[in-house]
Parts: sequence; C-alpha cells; structure tokens
Amino acid sequence: MNSGDTAFVIICAAFVFLMTPGLAFFYGGLVRRKNVVNTMMACVAIMGLSVVMWMLFGYSLAFGGNHAGIIGDFRWFGLNGVGMDVGPYSDSIPHLVFCMFQMMFAMITPALITGSLVGRMKFKALFIFIALWSIIVYYPMAHMVWGSGGFLASIGSVDFAGGNVVHISSGVSALVLAIILGRRRGYEHTTYRIHNIPFVVLGASLLWFGWFGFNAGSALKADGLAAHAFMTSAISAAAALLSWMAIDVIKTGKPTLVGSSTGLVVGLVAITPGAGFVPIWASLIIGILVSPICYFGVALVKKKLKIDDALDAFGCHGIGGIWGGIATGLFGQSSINSVAQWNGLVFGDFHLFAAQIIGIIVTIAVAVVGTLICVAIVKVFTPLRVTVKEEQIGLDITQHGESAYPSFNGLDQ
Repeated sequence: MNSGDTAFVIICAAFVFLMTPGLAFFYGGLVRRKNVVNTMMACVAIMGLSVVMWMLFGYSLAFGGNHAGIIGDFRWFGLNGVGMDVGPYSDSIPHLVFCMFQMMFAMITPALITGSLVGRMKFKALFIFIALWSIIVYYPMAHMVWGSGGFLASIGSVDFAGGNVVHISSGVSALVLAIILGRRRGYEHTTYRIHNIPFVVLGASLLWFGWFGFNAGSALKADGLAAHAFMTSAISAAAALLSWMAIDVIKTGKPTLVGSSTGLVVGLVAITPGAGFVPIWASLIIGILVSPICYFGVALVKKKLKIDDALDAFGCHGIGGIWGGIATGLFGQSSINSVAQWNGLVFGDFHLFAAQIIGIIVTIAVAVVGTLICVAIVKVFTPLRVTVKEEQIGLDITQHGESAYPSFNGLDQ
C-alpha cells in the first residue's frame, strides 16, 4: 500500500468524474436552445444511474471473477468484499480506490452516446437504453480488456485508458442508434445553429482537464508512466487542436472556436489507448493526423451517407478511437510499458498491430450487436422517438417541463 499512489488515483478519479458534467456543457452548447436541458439532463441522469449500477453489480460483472474471458460474476455484489485493503488489480492502492476510479469510466462512456441522438429520442427510452447498454456492452468490454482473464488482454491487445472500452464502443453504438432513430425533422432543409459557443469551450476545457486524470490515472501509480501518459495526452490534444484549426483555415478561410474545441477532444480520444504505450514523439503524429481523419469522417457520415449523428459522437469518438487503436499497434513499445508484449509495426513487429486490429473488430461487433439487443428490449416498454409535435416544441418542455432560457421569445425552429 502506498499513500502517494492512493492519493493520486483518488484525485484522478475526481478528475474523470468532472468529464461528465464537462461533456454536458460541450454537448449542451452545440444543440439548439429548445433542447439544451434535455441534452444536459441525459448526462446528469447517467451520473446517478451509472454509480448505483456500478455499486450493485457493475463492478463485479466487469472485474470480479472470469467467465470465458467475456464477463465476471456477482462475487462483489453491492461491493461486498471490496474494501480498504489492496485488491487484485493493484498492490499499492486500496481495492475500493481502483473500484472508484473505474466507476468514473462507467459513467462517462454511455454519456458519449447521447451526442448522436439529441432532439429526437424519448428520455424514458434513453434512460432504459443506457441501463441495458451498460450491462450488455460496457461491462463485458471492460472485462475483456482490463479484467482478470479478459479475452482481448489474453491475445495481447492493449488499451491503456479506453480506446476500445470507452470510445469505439460508445461511438459505434451511437452510430447504430442514430441510424435506427432516423434523422431529425427537416434535417436536409434546416440549419442547426450552435446556440452557445462559450458552453462548448467550457465543456471541452473541462474534458481536457479531466482527461489528464483519465489517462495519467490509468497508470494506477504516481510514477513515470503516469507522467508519460500525461505528456502524450497534452501533446496529442494540442497537435490535434492546431491541425483542426489549419483545416478550418484551408476550407473556410477562418479558424473557428468550435473547430478548435472539437480538435482538442479528438486528439484526446486518439491518444487514449496508447497514452502509456507510445513514445512521446509519436503522440505528436497521432494528434496531427486524427483531425483530418475525423474531419473527413464526419463529412462522410453526414453528407455522403446522410446519417444524422447530431453531435458527431461516431465521427469523433468512434473514428478517433479506431485511429488511436491502430496507432497504438503502429507505435507501441514494450520498453515503455511491459503490458505490451511486442513492439509496434513501425519497429518491425506485426504481432501487436494484428492484436489491435482484432481488438477493434471485436469491439465493433459487440457494440453493434449489443445496441441492437438493447433497442429491441427498449421497444417493448416505450417508443424510441418523440412525436413530431414534441420534436417541434423541443425536448426541454416536452420531456422535462423546463426551459434553459425562459425569457427568450425569439423563433427557434
């Protein structure tokens, strides 16, 4: 047991918690004013739901025991047996601290999905969907990647802080859900104006701040690896921010604040799986390249495929996470972190790269199948989508009886 490591991981857990309200501001700023409350409420509700589920059975299913490398069991139901002594996942922090840190990942991940469906999904349906998705997709993915005996870990696939578990799983599920829900009313003819750019910047800034806990904290020690993950995260985010700015200038002649904020977020997404595996110089390359990859990926999804991924949850987290997983297979080094059994492809070994590709394919498959199962179950209890009239009025009033800006009397169609 180490008091320095314990304090560090507790603080990092608090940092990661802040990411979910940060995401609420980021997403809330991007939508029209009649859907702000609903968009932010989706994140706030998940803050409550995820903690209760994690305490009751989520942690045990993700990290307790092992069944076929896919899921745990109920040995730690209600956190029974999870206490102040060290646990199986770290010899320097209390078991409860590891549980607490992972709980924040279980909170932010399903919240990411909500960006794809704003303005058209019933809140009741979303709430049930998130509960089911956590059980069917998130807990098995966490176990397969990080749990004792997990399938993806056993084949040598690595994921330092959640490229597969957090970003690809949520991004792909967001895409599937957006396709099932269909486009917003008047999608091809309406200009969806961003209503509050300062909210977007505030949210992105809180995400960047929290992400240092997300990535550096995944070292589970206050050591050099944590410092390495912190630095690679900062560099990738900064490079991606500048890269997106450059694309804005090339495409429109002007750098945009929303574009810069989006760029820093995709830079963080891309470095997440490799933050503790790739050399510092590689984080610069990963960040520079992720912005054009996501920028044109978003354009493909929205303009060519006509899929209404409202806030680009798949375009940023799905595509960015896939690039991050591939990049880890390219640049990973076992000398940085011995969890990686091999060096990356650029160092002459293909084994890690192959394992990363398998991990990405498995994650996509679990997310697609899991989302379809969740949707089928939700439809038994409630329609997925609000009525045309409710969509026109706005989900703030129709789903919550609240308005973010009650004194505003202008048109907002």
